[in-house]
Amino acid sequence: MKRLSLLLLWLFWIITLAWCSDASIVSHNLSKKSDYFEIPRRVIFYNGITNEYILDVEWYCSLGWWDAQTPNEIWIVCKDWAGYKKHFLWLSDNVTYIVEQIDDSVVSSDHYKVIFKPSAIIPSFEMK
Repeated sequence: MKRLSLLLLWLFWIITLAWCSDASIVSHNLSKKSDYFEIPRRVIFYNGITNEYILDVEWYCSLGWWDAQTPNEIWIVCKDWAGYKKHFLWLSDNVTYIVEQIDDSVVSSDHYKVIFKPSAIIPSFEMK
């Protein structure tokens, strides 16, 4: 029974790794680096009716959505020399956005990058 479970576990990992393409691993690692403000990006929000830019942000930025219930609400957090800035935008039928990576970045295509931050795992306490 133990051999069978080890064999099934081994087969599971082989199949899982075989399905991961180099492109998906690189994409995951680039997204992870940009979430930790290591890759400069340019984010443009564009109005398709007026053909004008609504917002153009260029710096070390992370992009995300609140949740599945509000997929049209997007937030952008950017890091600069003074700290962090957060922007909120709402997508509509005539507003779209483009995210461009400005500089090249070297990431691995062989393994995922996993980052553990102790401050996120171990809670901080304040004594009053």
